Amino acid sequence: MAQKSFRQALNEALHFEMARDPRVIMMGEDLTGGAGANGVKDAWGGAFGVTKGLLGAFGPERIRDTPISEAAFIGAAAGAALTGLRPIAEIMFVDFAGVCLDQIMNQAAKFRYMFGGRAKTPLVIRATYGAGSRSGSQHTQALHSIFTHIPGLKVVIPSTPYDAKGLLLQAIRDDDPVIFLEHKMLYDTVGEVPDGAYTIPFAEARVARDGKDVLIIAIGRMVSVAEEAARKLAADGISACIIDPRTTSPLDEDTLLDFTDKIGRVVIVDEANPRCSVATDISALLADKSFDALKAPIKLVTAPHSPVPYAPNLEDAYIPTAAAVAKAATSIAKR
Repeated sequence: MAQKSFRQALNEALHFEMARDPRVIMMGEDLTGGAGANGVKDAWGGAFGVTKGLLGAFGPERIRDTPISEAAFIGAAAGAALTGLRPIAEIMFVDFAGVCLDQIMNQAAKFRYMFGGRAKTPLVIRATYGAGSRSGSQHTQALHSIFTHIPGLKVVIPSTPYDAKGLLLQAIRDDDPVIFLEHKMLYDTVGEVPDGAYTIPFAEARVARDGKDVLIIAIGRMVSVAEEAARKLAADGISACIIDPRTTSPLDEDTLLDFTDKIGRVVIVDEANPRCSVATDISALLADKSFDALKAPIKLVTAPHSPVPYAPNLEDAYIPTAAAVAKAATSIAKR
């Protein structure tokens, strides 16, 4: 199978779906990458290179650069979805969702419910998230917990190039609003990705690694951190199983509960802040429905409850590490 980067996998998915369905359009800031390149359009394919080649393939009517106004183009995308198109709107950094949250939370998420189930809103909002790129606290947050809290939104957080392509194709074909979050530090990671089109259903968690002593539930980029921790644990004789939920809404509760029942020791790893988060939500779920199977307290490894620091040494200290995951797993492995 071909080796492709996370960025290439996303680009392929966009090409496939725009070629397959003429109703799919894109809008967002600098999608065609013209600014700063002597007026050359599509010089680099958007801020992160994901949209490279789309302008030439599908033209400016379907690949639309917008003014710097997230409220305007997210509202326009939601309206376009209501009227029959299948827009993909790109927010360059998820941190900017704050200026268009009304369009997402009070409008797009509620259309199906407000109109008696008769309104479809096939809208995908792609956005980057996550720390590690030295971009400061307004460009590096992990805000999936906020979107997961809102009924009517589906929230997707891929961790591999294979999942990025399959989940994005599924998102574009979905008839409800989907928040699709891409960690900036994953764009250059490489993995096996089929050349053809395929979809991955929502609410279908992935077993990233099998094991019997400790269950590690990891979200997004934290899956690779958990895999590094699992290798350290294996050297110490501790067998770790890793589950990647892939989507936080809908959440594959059955798989998480099944593995908790079988293993009984759980570590949850998330880059988001800990208060009212997906990590605490999953912890509450397991404590409620698998309490009798637990052999030790559930451990959470998350970022601290603070903004992302700008100083490189502090930003590195902010991000959950494999050492922290291994320490948490070791503390419960023998109980």
